[in-house]
Amino acid sequence: MSSELLYTLILACSFLLLFAVSELLYHYAKVGAEKTRRLVHLGTGLLTLLFPILLSNHWSVFLLCSSFLVILILSQRFDLLKSINKIDRVSRGSLIYPFVVYILFLAYQYYDQLLFFYLPVVILAVSDPVASLVGKTWPLGKYRLKHETKTLVGSTAFFGSALLISVLLLLSFTELQILEIMLVGILISLMTATVEALSYRGYDNLFIPMSALAILVLFQNFKIVNLL
Repeated sequence: MSSELLYTLILACSFLLLFAVSELLYHYAKVGAEKTRRLVHLGTGLLTLLFPILLSNHWSVFLLCSSFLVILILSQRFDLLKSINKIDRVSRGSLIYPFVVYILFLAYQYYDQLLFFYLPVVILAVSDPVASLVGKTWPLGKYRLKHETKTLVGSTAFFGSALLISVLLLLSFTELQILEIMLVGILISLMTATVEALSYRGYDNLFIPMSALAILVLFQNFKIVNLL
């Protein structure tokens, strides 16, 4: 068995184990679906970070993403994976995520720059749950978007965590000067926090990483700063 296939199987089993843990927490520990969904959100984000390290062929990523998309579609169709799906709002986020991960992997390979994969994935995996957790803990500045309630405090927490992530990853993967890092980091954080605040029904899983990627591509293609 080739190492690529072995790593693909290991990653697939890891995702299935994460789903199994969330189901056990939901059904037996009586942890609410919103919390188990956040756990899966964070866990899948962290596991996804292993893709560029373990996988070199984008078809392996396509196989993983498409397989789990099918699983998620079937789970909604037959009322399974309640730890993810049993929430009191309509959300397409779990179905969007596999598609987004594959696009980000293609961008990483095209530009040969890990930043184009890691930065959007980490912001989505960390900043989105942070915004939700902070907003629910300190529900200040509430506003309604369609049938969802968000808070200014949560949006501020998203911006702050996204800025920290952006600065750390730009320091790690580029040779930019500190002023350039702050410029890129602030723009990415502001854009992703804005689209998170305006998104509903789980479409933040699309718009957050895609907006971060768009800014990176814009800066690189127009040579505003050299990210490579």
